[in-house]
Amino acid sequence: QVQPAESGGGVVQAGDSLTLSCSVSGGTFVGDDMVAWRRQAPGKEREVIGTITWDAGSRHYADSMRGRFTIYRNYHENRAWLTMNGLTPENAAVYYCSVQRGSVVYWGRGPQVTVSS
Repeated sequence: QVQPAESGGGVVQAGDSLTLSCSVSGGTFVGDDMVAWRRQAPGKEREVIGTITWDAGSRHYADSMRGRFTIYRNYHENRAWLTMNGLTPENAAVYYCSVQRGSVVYWGRGPQVTVSS
């Protein structure tokens, strides 16, 4: 069982930056794991921000997320991050880390990010 565990959510001011982290609770990322960050705002569908492959560190972003969102991982710290810059109230959402291992996708519980204007 793979249990992603996110941390770093909270309340920020508009214009602030925030970094969320993702680890595997009680375990580690391995080889071909694909780590994805998604978000879901109230009343909206969950949307992909981007992905990173664990071994190679290859990153892909949704077109609408390019520029202010950065995904990276530290192989030795066994952790992946999502950094968000220039946050606006429209970025308020629950942010999820997921890990795809083989054909199975495991989801974290998702920290809430609130942006006050």
